[in-house]
Amino acid sequence: MIWRVPRIWDGGEVWILGGGPSVTQQFDIPNSVVQEVIEGKSPPSVYSPYMEGIHKKHVIGINISFLIGEWIDVAFFGDGGFFLQYQQKLADFPGLKVCCTPHVEKHTWVKYLKRDTQRGRGISDNPNTVCWNHNSGSAAISLAAHMGAKRIILVGFDMKLNEKSNQHWHNLYGRGKIIEPKRIMKLPFARHLRGFSEIARDAKKRGIEIINASPDSAILEFPKCTVKELL
Repeated sequence: MIWRVPRIWDGGEVWILGGGPSVTQQFDIPNSVVQEVIEGKSPPSVYSPYMEGIHKKHVIGINISFLIGEWIDVAFFGDGGFFLQYQQKLADFPGLKVCCTPHVEKHTWVKYLKRDTQRGRGISDNPNTVCWNHNSGSAAISLAAHMGAKRIILVGFDMKLNEKSNQHWHNLYGRGKIIEPKRIMKLPFARHLRGFSEIARDAKKRGIEIINASPDSAILEFPKCTVKELL
């Protein structure tokens, strides 16, 4: 069954927590703690105390991000493979579970939104759909807008490797921590960046402010700042 998103955060501020490695930098998480998570010695939840400043905010966690803490309001994903790998952990998560991937619709405990077939990029006007924009983080901007957000904060939307060649703030996808030179050409960042000009255009039309709290992000369409400045 397709979900119609209710405006439960009407006029509010929504934080979208992505997977980029800058997440740990923005919350001043010690390198020793980050390394333990990357090496699989500690779960993502060890990051939670360092993120106390957004515990009471409206937060959408993209993919793995929901594992950081139960204070995250929504776990959002668009990848069927991710669902298969983390189905039980998602089922145990007490917040909303929302997806835009087919084949998950049969699981009634997941709220399903169709991908807008008329508009692949931007922010969807239809509360039953999201614009896919080639990635889950960008698709979640439609979800935040449907929920009534007037201000959206993006964290971990790096769209690039960091100085250590890490793609994420974790290593839970089993792809290896370091991106080898021969794999760089296969990285999805160029594809992921394509939708942001239309997202910015639609946000302006709808009176939604979007701030990128990923200061070194490859996304150029939104003003950038640090999480400290916002808090």
